[in-house]
Amino acid sequence: MIPDVAAILLVEDDPSTSEAVALALEGHGHRVETAATGDEALERWRHMRPDLVLLDVMLPSRDGLEVCREIRREDRVPIIMLTARSDPIDVVLGLESGADDYVTKPFETRVLLARIKAVLRRGEASPTDSVRRYGSVTIDPVGMVVSRDGEEIHLTPTELRLLLELSGRPGQVFTRQLLLERVWDYDYLGDSRLVDVCVQRLRAKVEDDPTEPTLIQTVRGVGYKLVDPR
Repeated sequence: MIPDVAAILLVEDDPSTSEAVALALEGHGHRVETAATGDEALERWRHMRPDLVLLDVMLPSRDGLEVCREIRREDRVPIIMLTARSDPIDVVLGLESGADDYVTKPFETRVLLARIKAVLRRGEASPTDSVRRYGSVTIDPVGMVVSRDGEEIHLTPTELRLLLELSGRPGQVFTRQLLLERVWDYDYLGDSRLVDVCVQRLRAKVEDDPTEPTLIQTVRGVGYKLVDPR
C-alpha cells in the first residue's frame, strides 16, 4: 500500500525554502523533519529512518552526493535529489550516487508531490506475481526479494520496479519512454538519463560481468530487454 502519510526527511540549507517545502508537505498530510547540513542529515536519518528523503545537492559540511552515497550503503529508502543545477553531469552524478529521481529548482509543489507519490509507489508489488528465475537471479515480487546465487541483493525501490517491469515480459523490448511511464510514472516526455543510469546500477548488482551484460541487454537506438540466459 502507498502510505497516505509518509515520514519525510527534508535536507535543505536555505531556511525559507525549507520552511515553504515543509509546510506544503505537511499540508498534504506528510510528517516532515528537516536538516540543514550533510552531517545533520545523516544524524536525523539514522534516528528517524524516514519513508523518503528529499536531499538538496548543495549543502554545508558534506554535499548531497556524499550524503546520498552514505545512506545507500545501509538503506534502500527512496531518495529524491533537489538541485538548482540542471547540468547533465550534475544530474547523472546524483543518480549514480543512488538517488531515485531528481527535481530541479525552482519547482512547483504539485510536481514535487507527484514525484514523491511515484517514488513511494515503486515499493509496491502485485500479490498475484509468482517467483521468477533467470539464470542465477531469482525474483520474488511478493516478498520484494531479489537474490543471486542464493544471496539477497539489496535493490532500491526504483531498481526493483525496473527489474520487475523487465522480467515480467522477458524478451520484450522496452523503449526508454515506456520505462519512464511504467517505472517512474512519467506520463510526459521525461529524462531518459534516469533509465540509463538505473539500468547501469541494476546491471552492477545482477550481472556476472556488468561490462558484458547477458541478462539486461541494450537494444541500440531503442531501449532495453531482459533475456533469460537459459
